[in-house]
Amino acid sequence: MNRPCATDEAFRAELVPIIPHMRAFARSLTGDATSADDLAQEALAKAWCGRASYAPGTNMKAWVFMILRNQFYSDKRRSWRQMPLDMEVAENTLIATSNPSGAIELDELRRAMSTLPDEHREALILVGVAGLPYEEAAMICGCPVGTIKSRVCRARARLAELLDSGFIPADDLSCDGAMDRLIEASQRLQMRAAA
Repeated sequence: MNRPCATDEAFRAELVPIIPHMRAFARSLTGDATSADDLAQEALAKAWCGRASYAPGTNMKAWVFMILRNQFYSDKRRSWRQMPLDMEVAENTLIATSNPSGAIELDELRRAMSTLPDEHREALILVGVAGLPYEEAAMICGCPVGTIKSRVCRARARLAELLDSGFIPADDLSCDGAMDRLIEASQRLQMRAAA
């Protein structure tokens, strides 16, 4: 452990009485008590770390104020890259990457889709899962665009009814692969149309 030397004690004795003046100067620069205290603390830390460069007998207050002012302008230059944390925005955007109920909900959707008539299920898979435009889904199904739109609309309405009622048929498949099964179904439909 390093013991403080006499010059450190002399530096501290000269620095401590200046602290209230530093806080006042920082307050005049920032206009905010909290920011001023942070700025004064940073300047104090820098002054302490740079105490070897201070020439004893010179104006300590001017030296420390110069450090404080330089720190203030450095912070200002960096401030355009920083934004204060808005808790409401953070709560709305910080979403857990793992949703334990997400796999179950997706599997319920898959099982509910299995009860739809084939034409409705195929249209919904092509538009909703594969993300195809109505025109392309119509070509794959061999029907007019209006028919595809109608099938998708009816399928969504029926799914909403099923999910709201909670009466969804069970099967022996695990809920973990629900998304894979839906994607496989969309790929089969697209490959069938290409053949």
